[in-house]
Amino acid sequence: MRFLSDNADLLWSAFLTTLSLAVVSGICALVLGTVLVGMRVSPVPPLRALATFYVEVFRNTPLTVVFFFLVFGIVQIDLSFPSRFIAAVAALSLYTAAFVCEALRSGINAVPSGQAEAARALGLDFGQTLRTIVLPQAFRTVVPPLGNVWIALAKNTSIAAGFAVSDLTAALQRLSNANADQLLLVFAAIVVGYLVITLPSAWAIRVIEKRVAIVR
Repeated sequence: MRFLSDNADLLWSAFLTTLSLAVVSGICALVLGTVLVGMRVSPVPPLRALATFYVEVFRNTPLTVVFFFLVFGIVQIDLSFPSRFIAAVAALSLYTAAFVCEALRSGINAVPSGQAEAARALGLDFGQTLRTIVLPQAFRTVVPPLGNVWIALAKNTSIAAGFAVSDLTAALQRLSNANADQLLLVFAAIVVGYLVITLPSAWAIRVIEKRVAIVR
Protein backbone atom coordinates (compact mmCIF):
# COMPACT_ATOMS: atom_id res chain seq x y z
CA MET A 1 0.00 0.00 0.00
CA ARG A 2 2.92 2.33 0.67
CA PHE A 3 4.12 1.74 -2.88
CA LEU A 4 0.71 2.78 -4.25
CA SER A 5 0.51 5.84 -2.02
CA ASP A 6 4.01 6.93 -3.05
CA ASN A 7 2.97 6.75 -6.70
CA ALA A 8 -0.61 7.97 -6.27
CA ASP A 9 0.00 11.25 -8.10
CA LEU A 10 1.47 9.48 -11.12
CA LEU A 11 -1.35 6.92 -11.23
CA TRP A 12 -4.05 9.58 -10.82
CA SER A 13 -2.54 11.77 -13.54
CA ALA A 14 -2.28 8.77 -15.87
CA PHE A 15 -5.89 7.81 -15.15
CA LEU A 16 -7.14 11.32 -15.91
CA THR A 17 -5.14 11.35 -19.15
CA THR A 18 -6.66 8.04 -20.24
CA LEU A 19 -10.17 9.19 -19.28
CA SER A 20 -9.69 12.50 -21.11
CA LEU A 21 -8.45 10.69 -24.21
CA ALA A 22 -11.46 8.40 -24.18
CA VAL A 23 -14.08 11.09 -23.55
CA VAL A 24 -12.76 13.72 -25.97
CA SER A 25 -12.05 11.17 -28.70
CA GLY A 26 -15.44 9.54 -28.15
CA ILE A 27 -17.29 12.83 -28.61
CA CYS A 28 -15.27 13.74 -31.71
CA ALA A 29 -15.76 10.25 -33.18
CA LEU A 30 -19.51 10.41 -32.56
CA VAL A 31 -19.83 13.76 -34.32
CA LEU A 32 -17.63 12.73 -37.25
CA GLY A 33 -19.28 9.31 -37.52
CA THR A 34 -22.72 10.94 -37.66
CA VAL A 35 -21.56 13.23 -40.48
CA LEU A 36 -20.07 10.24 -42.30
CA VAL A 37 -23.24 8.17 -42.06
CA GLY A 38 -25.21 11.10 -43.44
CA MET A 39 -22.85 11.13 -46.39
CA ARG A 40 -23.07 7.34 -46.81
CA VAL A 41 -26.86 7.39 -47.15
CA SER A 42 -26.89 10.66 -49.09
CA PRO A 43 -28.53 10.78 -52.55
CA VAL A 44 -25.37 12.52 -53.82
CA PRO A 45 -23.03 9.86 -55.34
CA PRO A 46 -19.72 11.73 -54.72
CA LEU A 47 -20.56 12.09 -51.01
CA ARG A 48 -21.42 8.40 -50.75
CA ALA A 49 -18.20 7.45 -52.51
CA LEU A 50 -16.08 9.71 -50.29
CA ALA A 51 -17.63 8.40 -47.06
CA THR A 52 -17.33 4.78 -48.22
CA PHE A 53 -13.66 5.33 -49.08
CA TYR A 54 -13.00 6.87 -45.66
CA VAL A 55 -14.72 4.05 -43.78
CA GLU A 56 -13.01 1.29 -45.73
CA VAL A 57 -9.57 2.87 -45.33
CA PHE A 58 -9.79 3.43 -41.58
CA ARG A 59 -11.59 0.17 -40.76
CA ASN A 60 -8.87 -1.81 -42.51
CA THR A 61 -5.86 0.16 -41.25
CA PRO A 62 -4.28 -0.73 -37.88
CA LEU A 63 -4.71 2.00 -35.30
CA THR A 64 -0.97 2.00 -34.63
CA VAL A 65 -0.38 2.95 -38.27
CA VAL A 66 -2.84 5.84 -37.93
CA PHE A 67 -0.98 7.03 -34.83
CA PHE A 68 2.36 6.73 -36.58
CA PHE A 69 1.17 8.74 -39.57
CA LEU A 70 -0.35 11.56 -37.50
CA VAL A 71 2.62 11.77 -35.12
CA PHE A 72 5.52 11.28 -37.54
CA GLY A 73 4.15 11.14 -41.08
CA ILE A 74 2.52 14.55 -41.41
CA VAL A 75 5.75 16.20 -40.28
CA GLN A 76 7.08 15.33 -43.74
CA ILE A 77 4.52 17.72 -45.26
CA ASP A 78 5.23 20.48 -42.73
CA LEU A 79 2.21 19.77 -40.55
CA SER A 80 2.12 18.89 -36.88
CA PHE A 81 -0.13 18.90 -33.82
CA PRO A 82 0.47 21.21 -30.84
CA SER A 83 0.94 18.22 -28.52
CA ARG A 84 1.08 14.45 -28.54
CA PHE A 85 -2.19 14.39 -26.60
CA ILE A 86 -4.00 16.24 -29.41
CA ALA A 87 -2.37 13.97 -31.98
CA ALA A 88 -3.63 10.96 -30.02
CA VAL A 89 -7.15 12.42 -29.90
CA ALA A 90 -7.05 12.96 -33.66
CA ALA A 91 -5.87 9.40 -34.33
CA LEU A 92 -8.45 7.81 -32.03
CA SER A 93 -11.26 10.03 -33.35
CA LEU A 94 -10.53 9.46 -37.03
CA TYR A 95 -10.19 5.71 -36.52
CA THR A 96 -13.24 5.24 -34.28
CA ALA A 97 -15.49 7.44 -36.44
CA ALA A 98 -15.46 4.74 -39.13
CA PHE A 99 -16.91 2.22 -36.68
CA VAL A 100 -19.45 4.73 -35.37
CA CYS A 101 -20.54 5.35 -38.96
CA GLU A 102 -21.09 1.66 -39.64
CA ALA A 103 -22.99 1.15 -36.38
CA LEU A 104 -25.28 4.06 -37.22
CA ARG A 105 -25.74 2.84 -40.77
CA SER A 106 -27.02 -0.48 -39.45
CA GLY A 107 -29.47 1.46 -37.30
CA ILE A 108 -30.64 3.52 -40.28
CA ASN A 109 -31.18 0.33 -42.27
CA ALA A 110 -33.38 -0.93 -39.43
CA VAL A 111 -35.71 2.07 -39.72
CA PRO A 112 -38.71 1.17 -41.92
CA SER A 113 -38.44 2.82 -45.33
CA GLY A 114 -42.03 3.99 -44.98
CA GLN A 115 -40.87 6.50 -42.35
CA ALA A 116 -38.68 8.34 -44.86
CA GLU A 117 -41.33 8.11 -47.56
CA ALA A 118 -43.90 9.63 -45.23
CA ALA A 119 -41.46 12.43 -44.35
CA ARG A 120 -40.91 13.18 -48.04
CA ALA A 121 -44.66 13.20 -48.58
CA LEU A 122 -44.89 15.88 -45.90
CA GLY A 123 -42.39 18.01 -47.80
CA LEU A 124 -39.25 17.34 -45.77
CA ASP A 125 -35.99 17.27 -47.68
CA PHE A 126 -33.25 14.68 -47.18
CA GLY A 127 -31.46 16.58 -44.44
CA GLN A 128 -34.63 17.25 -42.47
CA THR A 129 -35.77 13.65 -42.81
CA LEU A 130 -32.42 12.30 -41.66
CA ARG A 131 -32.12 14.72 -38.76
CA THR A 132 -35.66 14.61 -37.37
CA ILE A 133 -37.01 11.19 -38.37
CA VAL A 134 -34.33 8.64 -39.21
CA LEU A 135 -31.34 9.38 -37.00
CA PRO A 136 -33.25 9.61 -33.69
CA GLN A 137 -34.68 6.13 -34.30
CA ALA A 138 -31.33 4.82 -35.51
CA PHE A 139 -29.56 6.00 -32.35
CA ARG A 140 -32.07 4.16 -30.17
CA THR A 141 -31.50 0.98 -32.15
CA VAL A 142 -27.71 1.01 -31.97
CA VAL A 143 -27.08 1.86 -28.32
CA PRO A 144 -25.36 -1.53 -27.63
CA PRO A 145 -23.09 -1.38 -30.72
CA LEU A 146 -22.15 2.23 -30.01
CA GLY A 147 -21.46 1.25 -26.42
CA ASN A 148 -19.13 -1.49 -27.60
CA VAL A 149 -17.35 1.01 -29.84
CA TRP A 150 -16.89 3.34 -26.86
CA ILE A 151 -15.46 0.59 -24.65
CA ALA A 152 -13.11 -0.48 -27.45
CA LEU A 153 -12.02 3.15 -27.78
CA ALA A 154 -11.30 3.37 -24.04
CA LYS A 155 -9.02 0.34 -24.34
CA ASN A 156 -7.45 1.57 -27.58
CA THR A 157 -6.17 4.65 -25.76
CA SER A 158 -3.37 2.38 -24.50
CA ILE A 159 -1.67 2.72 -27.88
CA ALA A 160 -1.02 6.38 -27.11
CA ALA A 161 1.59 5.27 -24.56
CA GLY A 162 3.84 4.27 -27.43
CA PHE A 163 3.75 7.86 -28.71
CA ALA A 164 4.81 9.72 -25.56
CA VAL A 165 1.37 10.23 -24.01
CA SER A 166 1.43 9.71 -20.24
CA ASP A 167 -1.62 7.48 -19.88
CA LEU A 168 -2.21 4.38 -17.75
CA THR A 169 -0.20 2.11 -20.04
CA ALA A 170 2.71 4.55 -19.98
CA ALA A 171 2.51 4.52 -16.18
CA LEU A 172 2.59 0.71 -16.27
CA GLN A 173 5.78 0.79 -18.34
CA ARG A 174 7.43 3.42 -16.16
CA LEU A 175 6.56 1.86 -12.80
CA SER A 176 7.31 -1.70 -13.83
CA ASN A 177 10.74 -0.70 -15.16
CA ALA A 178 11.58 1.16 -11.96
CA ASN A 179 10.00 -1.35 -9.56
CA ALA A 180 10.42 -4.84 -10.97
CA ASP A 181 9.72 -6.38 -7.56
CA GLN A 182 6.24 -4.75 -7.52
CA LEU A 183 5.22 -5.82 -11.01
CA LEU A 184 2.02 -7.63 -10.01
CA LEU A 185 0.89 -4.71 -7.85
CA VAL A 186 1.57 -2.22 -10.64
CA PHE A 187 -0.30 -4.42 -13.11
CA ALA A 188 -3.28 -4.72 -10.76
CA ALA A 189 -3.41 -0.95 -10.22
CA ILE A 190 -3.40 -0.25 -13.96
CA VAL A 191 -6.07 -2.88 -14.65
CA VAL A 192 -8.27 -1.34 -11.95
CA GLY A 193 -7.82 2.04 -13.63
CA TYR A 194 -9.14 0.71 -16.94
CA LEU A 195 -11.97 -1.18 -15.22
CA VAL A 196 -13.07 2.02 -13.48
CA ILE A 197 -13.70 3.42 -16.96
CA THR A 198 -15.11 0.38 -18.77
CA LEU A 199 -17.32 -1.29 -16.15
CA PRO A 200 -19.42 1.80 -15.29
CA SER A 201 -19.65 2.50 -19.02
CA ALA A 202 -21.04 -1.00 -19.64
CA TRP A 203 -23.57 -0.52 -16.83
CA ALA A 204 -24.64 2.89 -18.20
CA ILE A 205 -25.05 1.41 -21.67
CA ARG A 206 -27.39 -1.29 -20.34
CA VAL A 207 -29.44 1.33 -18.48
CA ILE A 208 -29.73 3.53 -21.57
CA GLU A 209 -30.63 0.54 -23.73
CA LYS A 210 -33.48 -0.41 -21.40
CA ARG A 211 -34.82 3.14 -21.28
CA VAL A 212 -34.84 3.71 -25.01
CA ALA A 213 -36.36 0.24 -25.51
CA ILE A 214 -39.30 1.36 -23.37
CA VAL A 215 -39.62 4.57 -25.37
CA ARG A 216 -39.67 2.59 -28.60
